[in-house]
Amino acid sequence: AASFRKIVPRKDEKWWLPVPCVLPGGLSEKSRKHLTEKRDCANQIHKAAMAINSNILAEIDIPETYIDDLPKSGRGSLGDTIYHYMYTADKFSPDRLLDCLKISSEHEALDLADRVESSMYTWRRKACLSHSKSSWKEVKDLMDDTDWKDKNYILADRAEALLFSLKQRYPELSQTSLDTCKIQYNRDVGKAVLESYSRVLEGLAFNIVAWIEDVLCVDKSMTNREV
Repeated sequence: AASFRKIVPRKDEKWWLPVPCVLPGGLSEKSRKHLTEKRDCANQIHKAAMAINSNILAEIDIPETYIDDLPKSGRGSLGDTIYHYMYTADKFSPDRLLDCLKISSEHEALDLADRVESSMYTWRRKACLSHSKSSWKEVKDLMDDTDWKDKNYILADRAEALLFSLKQRYPELSQTSLDTCKIQYNRDVGKAVLESYSRVLEGLAFNIVAWIEDVLCVDKSMTNREV
């Protein structure tokens, strides 16, 4: 997984947080082992919280306002380059496409995630309309029963794979516009509590992992300096 987080020292980003300091010679073996174990535990909590949050968001209905604002053309939203690769590639590889795009910032990654997600739902809606089906699941079941695949189905399926790979590559990515819209318009109290709790836990666990890694990074540099 890639990350846009900057490693110490902090000057501009989060300048209010203290830069970790380690005594000359580095940490003791016992302290280093203790921190590594805590980091691994926090990392597991982070992954679990991410999974819970993702599942809860998936269960929340898509607001009508998001559907109404979907782009009329998925191609227009993604651009010709991405669209051409997604539609013409015999064996679509989302990871290869992401490598070619050379994403350099969280802003670029989040913008791409928003455009891919909105295009995916545009193509899903068109596929449902063209096959007179009320849901995407019904379209998928229909496609599974036949060798024929239409254009909108292929593009929607590949957009879903691309979005999944993007989130896997950048796990700390902020919530997409759809996620934010779901949270804003959700009226299910139970889901709202689970979503907010898991989101806070996810952020806290991520910060703990990041802070421990900062300390271990400084410890490594101090140890290498002694050598």
